[in-house]
Amino acid sequence: MTEQISLFSNQLPSEVDALSPETWEQIPTRASIPIPSGTYENLEQLAQHCNQCQRCDLAGGRTNVVVSRGNPNNAAIMIIGEGPGQHEDEQGLPFVGKSGQLLDKILASVRLDIKNDVYICNVVKCRPPGNRAPTAGEVAACIPYLKEQVRLVDPKIILLTGGTALKGLVGVKQGITKVRGNWMEWEGRNCMAIFHPAYLLRNPSREKGKPKWLMWQDIQEIKKKLDEVNSQQA
Repeated sequence: MTEQISLFSNQLPSEVDALSPETWEQIPTRASIPIPSGTYENLEQLAQHCNQCQRCDLAGGRTNVVVSRGNPNNAAIMIIGEGPGQHEDEQGLPFVGKSGQLLDKILASVRLDIKNDVYICNVVKCRPPGNRAPTAGEVAACIPYLKEQVRLVDPKIILLTGGTALKGLVGVKQGITKVRGNWMEWEGRNCMAIFHPAYLLRNPSREKGKPKWLMWQDIQEIKKKLDEVNSQQA
């Protein structure tokens, strides 16, 4: 029987333990080399590999690898986007343009602080040309890094901004408008799909039923869920 790899197990199967140092060092340069759960001891190791990654063609056009921002140690909430845009590529940080500014305001509206409560990252770590959606191959090459981020950060709640994050991590192919605001479970974690801030910028109306109004309902529900989880673990 093939030995199974649990995404959140701290123990690696024997064949992973047996990888040579040379093979481990090939992870960021060859997409054919797998990144099983437990590959990285910490986020610093992961970032080192991301910064030298050549696993897909996006590496050739990047200015910076965009790994994360926020609290890497004990963030209660992980927010996952699609991929870096121009500002993110220039600064090496996710969600720092107008979308990021709006995201920060949304979180602050329910007293969630980026530096303490939230860890932000993307499905792919390099900017797709013209801010297009990542291809299936690009997602496949990069998604193991994201799963390792989930394991290492160990968030209580995961928020998926946009269809690429929703499909890439939890495998849900439905559109955001159909599933947003609903809790789903993935690997024992509370997950919710939410509108991408860029979508809210394109739809600025605060009228009841519009995206911004719906986002306000969602962020309040997210804060409520976090409070419930915290009280259960107290």
